Amino acid sequence: MIRGHRWSPALLCLLPFALVFCAFQLAPLGYVALSAFRVGTGWGFDHFREIAASTFYRQAMWRSIEIALVSSLAGLLIATLACYGLSRVGGGTRRVLIAFTNMTSNFAGVPLAFAFIILLGANGALTLALQRFGLFESFSLYSRTGLMIIYTWFQVPLGMLLLLPAFAGLRSEWREAASLLGAGRVAYWRHIGLPVLWPSMMGTLTILLANAIGTYATVFALVGNNYNLLTIRIANLVSGDLFLQPELASALSLITIALLTAMTLVQQHLLRGRTHVE
Repeated sequence: MIRGHRWSPALLCLLPFALVFCAFQLAPLGYVALSAFRVGTGWGFDHFREIAASTFYRQAMWRSIEIALVSSLAGLLIATLACYGLSRVGGGTRRVLIAFTNMTSNFAGVPLAFAFIILLGANGALTLALQRFGLFESFSLYSRTGLMIIYTWFQVPLGMLLLLPAFAGLRSEWREAASLLGAGRVAYWRHIGLPVLWPSMMGTLTILLANAIGTYATVFALVGNNYNLLTIRIANLVSGDLFLQPELASALSLITIALLTAMTLVQQHLLRGRTHVE
């Protein structure tokens, strides 16, 4: 009785969150799962067969995975190096840079696409300036390379915010103890630094992959329907006037969820494998 009385206020405080989570996460997910298997007045796997047989939809999946992997790995690498640099600077400078990182992590969607169009578009200020020196002659912001650049751009601040607590957990005493035992900088990062950061890096990579695969506003504002990605295809199937197919969009959404789940399972497997090795 005492334990139940002690925990009841905490459970009541969680009730609004639970209601919002059920209303905006579980309920839509359940609707999408049911709609993906609805075929006319019955049920079946027809939508998934159509997706598997369509080169167009397979291309959307592979392009989404490709851009997500490249931008996430590049973003993770840059964020890791940036966090290492932040961990080595003074407190005042660090606070300013962290505040700037926090601000840029929220700079995404249509404003980010508009900023890149102004700078690196066909008639962008930076594009025209570089072309005067014979650079960026064949570069196009509206291509796969341009999308990877803009994806990596918004991945870096998010990766930094997620990795900063892990770098803050690296104690200076560990470096000093390793130095006293004769370990150099490479040995320290190989045997102490990276093993400590590894779980955070893998978790960050999973979040970056999910962020990239689920991105819609930025890529739509940049290229519209001219680049074949999963999010673009899903949006077209639920918003088109002539080709409205919400059940097929639900099937694509379920495939997207399956991709994210598979990536999470791979991440967990890598973490377990690294733990067993150590």
